[in-house]
Amino acid sequence: MKPEQEIFKKPDAALIYCRVSSKKQEDEGSGLDGQEHRCRERAQQLGCEVEAIFPDTMTGEGDFMKRPGMVALLAYLNAQTEKTYVVIFDDLKRFARDVEFYRKLRRILKQRGALVDCLNFKIEDTPEGKFIETIIAAQGELEREQNARQVIQKMKARVEQGFWVYRSPIGYEYIKAKGGGKELILHEPLASIVKEALEGYACGRFQTQAEVKRFLESQPEFPKDTPDGKIRPFTVTRFLNKVVYAGYIDAPKWNISRRKGNHPAIISFETFQKIQSRLKTAAHAPIRKNINQDFPLRGFVLCNDCQKPLTSCWSKGRNKKYPYYLCDTKGCVSHRKSIRREVLEGEFGDIVKSLQPKRELFAIARAMFENAWEQRKSQTKHLLSILKQDIGAIEKQTENLLERIIDATSPTVINAYEAKIEALQNQKALMAEKLQNGGVPKGTFSDFIEPALIFLANPWNLWASGEFTLQRIVLRLAFSERIAYCRNKGYRTAKTALPFKVLAGISMGKCEMVEPGGIEPPTSCMPCKAPHY
Repeated sequence: MKPEQEIFKKPDAALIYCRVSSKKQEDEGSGLDGQEHRCRERAQQLGCEVEAIFPDTMTGEGDFMKRPGMVALLAYLNAQTEKTYVVIFDDLKRFARDVEFYRKLRRILKQRGALVDCLNFKIEDTPEGKFIETIIAAQGELEREQNARQVIQKMKARVEQGFWVYRSPIGYEYIKAKGGGKELILHEPLASIVKEALEGYACGRFQTQAEVKRFLESQPEFPKDTPDGKIRPFTVTRFLNKVVYAGYIDAPKWNISRRKGNHPAIISFETFQKIQSRLKTAAHAPIRKNINQDFPLRGFVLCNDCQKPLTSCWSKGRNKKYPYYLCDTKGCVSHRKSIRREVLEGEFGDIVKSLQPKRELFAIARAMFENAWEQRKSQTKHLLSILKQDIGAIEKQTENLLERIIDATSPTVINAYEAKIEALQNQKALMAEKLQNGGVPKGTFSDFIEPALIFLANPWNLWASGEFTLQRIVLRLAFSERIAYCRNKGYRTAKTALPFKVLAGISMGKCEMVEPGGIEPPTSCMPCKAPHY
């Protein structure tokens, strides 16, 4: 055995590498400090000055080049080629817990002329020493893989019991559960922000994912992806697809199907289904990023000649700028022919004003809504019995499909059965939610109908507010399609949404009382003229 001073060949300085497996160990323990203290004492014994310390707070699994501390250490060695260093660490398991990457790391350090010193193991450049090093690294790899297997088994068991085991989604936070482990609870005000964003997209308030993105970016409490306060589009897509917000969990990578979770839901499963449906369909009258808020009708009003959306601009005059709408479609007879903003928006305002129903008609509509609401409540028992029957039928269908999967041999057929089962499970979850709610939505008539009635009573109030967001809501809720505008004749016929269409039909006299003579012709030869009421 060579003397210790000959092994190290008198290095110029020492570098210390410390590692703990998680941020929690760093915060709650003294692992990094203890390792650093021991390594400093070792450097003093070797007569070397500690030049730099490289800590890591992550697991020893996988490629060491993914560890920031190790990457920084190797970069430091690359930059200091004129010196010789000894890299000190307290245990081989801190260095690497993978045989392949341990050998690779030792080769890289040797190529850079760095010596290695472990406090718990005397490294020897002999066949026997290399063999023992390999055995210890293999033992660390075995322990790591066994720990990983045990953790995964525990996580799978928790998911099967209905508990979320991943990082807490935005809007939730973890607390210690009574029976052990952790469970999710709502985290305000983020939960309310998440609810508004998801329900807004489901009902059409936010027509596109870009609108959801801008809404979330406008909320100071909502965590952002980038330092400049932006959220990545993919983050929004994942956000809209998280079934955990509906109170359910699943783990496809572990073959664990969707099931009811042991955490409070932020939205209903019905709302989640609406979101999934909207993700697969196109939106109308979206708010594009380049829409100027000075022109609320941009993108909604069409050119009557080419049926393409009008654009807008500010035209510079002698003393000030003037706002215009215009068609920018090449080849159109109205190409670049401008329309003054006050003309286009003024005529549109007249259309919005015309949507306001008469007071007596609105009272009738309100009474009809209230009557329908009460009828729905009176039918609750019948609806609940139907829901129970439907759930039973779905369970029977699912059992039949599972039996077919067992006998099936074609992967295509099996995939088709699995897709059908998933669709049936979604239907069952939706029905179970309605059954749990008693067959009717939670809340009073005022909670659900009053906001809609206020809008129906006078949509002009929202439009006249001048607030861009409210004006765009009027466009979506009051009109079923975009409106064409002719420069010479004005707006063409507007197709309004169903509630306004019904109220307009009543006001135009399309609904009349049946005369006493009835609908059939009178049997008497004498004409029957009944008075009108």
